[in-house]
Amino acid sequence: MDFDYAHYMLTEGRKGKENPSVLSPSTEAYLKLLANTFHMNRSRILAFKNKPPTPAELIPREFLSPVRQFKPSKPKRHIPQTSERTLDAPDIIDDYYLNLLDWGSSNILAIGLGSTVHFWDGSNGSTSELVTVDDENGPVTSISWAADGQHIAIGLNNSDVQLWDSTANQLLRTLRGGHQSRVGSLAWNNHILTTGGRDGKIINNDVRVRSHIVETYRGHHQEVCGLKWSASGQQLASGGNDNMLYIWDRSMSSSNSRSQWLHRLEDHTAAVKALAWCPFQSNLLASGGGGNDLCIRFWNTHTGACLNSVDTGSQVCALLWNKKERELLSSHGFSQNQLTLWKYPSMVKIAELTGHTSRVLFMAQSPDGCTVATAAGDETLKFWKVFGTTPEVKNAAPKEPFPHFSRIR
Repeated sequence: MDFDYAHYMLTEGRKGKENPSVLSPSTEAYLKLLANTFHMNRSRILAFKNKPPTPAELIPREFLSPVRQFKPSKPKRHIPQTSERTLDAPDIIDDYYLNLLDWGSSNILAIGLGSTVHFWDGSNGSTSELVTVDDENGPVTSISWAADGQHIAIGLNNSDVQLWDSTANQLLRTLRGGHQSRVGSLAWNNHILTTGGRDGKIINNDVRVRSHIVETYRGHHQEVCGLKWSASGQQLASGGNDNMLYIWDRSMSSSNSRSQWLHRLEDHTAAVKALAWCPFQSNLLASGGGGNDLCIRFWNTHTGACLNSVDTGSQVCALLWNKKERELLSSHGFSQNQLTLWKYPSMVKIAELTGHTSRVLFMAQSPDGCTVATAAGDETLKFWKVFGTTPEVKNAAPKEPFPHFSRIR
């Protein structure tokens, strides 16, 4: 392998071995030193010898990065298959186009039963009545809490919209003159209350001023049954009985004339009532179609593109996103009247919850995001722990050692 060494061994090296008497002691010493210097002593190559000593650690072990460990898989969440509570909801109107259930930020659930608005307090389970409207004005056709959890809007069959202070049980004002027929959908955007009517009109009302009508959106030709503002308050989604889904952008609005839509989406083949903006992707909207459509569709509201469509097999009445996981809950009508929990974006079914005996028209989510309330045509109101459980709050104060004994003072 070393041609120079091989040439030396065949010539000069061989001469030395054949005539050893010619070399003087000083010459032998010189050649030995020369061989050691230029590594010409090849006796160590591939020679057996003792194991070399273990080298000293250049870097202490405590400074070495540990081997990357995989995180343990997340434990599978238990989803109860039955509702945790069921309440009677007599006289609830079995009408697909209305919106009669909403859960406010103050943990008060409001439901419209006939001409009466009832409250259920999520903190203690107590119930109360806010108002019963006159027969010529009612029944109640829509309900929506403002973000403060104190003020609530109530749409009526006669086209009026009432604003109430729930804390004082006081009627603050009545919005009139915007619609010619019942108001079946409501949506708040700060001080703007958006109303949708059977007349197909969508009106933005500034509740702070006397002349409350500030914008009118015209696009639907039949009843507006779904209204939802995006979390940013910039885009409004509206669905109607004309099978149309519109996206409106506030930057395109004008106060003096009808406002032009951003997108006009015609993919659904039945009424579009179920609408839900995604909490983790601001431009993602889910919509659900009625009895002749049966589909949940997902939209990029910036471009108007339909990202996916899933045939659910039954009428889609309402949609809710899980605030903590990438999941979507849908409520349905014939034939199973079920709730279906989907994994997003794969849209694999995680669970199907049954219990209602009529179509599940309305859904509302608790402020903590864990509980979902559903109301159906079977005149029942059910509560489901479908999105998890509320974490327990640990008391800072120490526990009494003998709490069952009365204290002597």
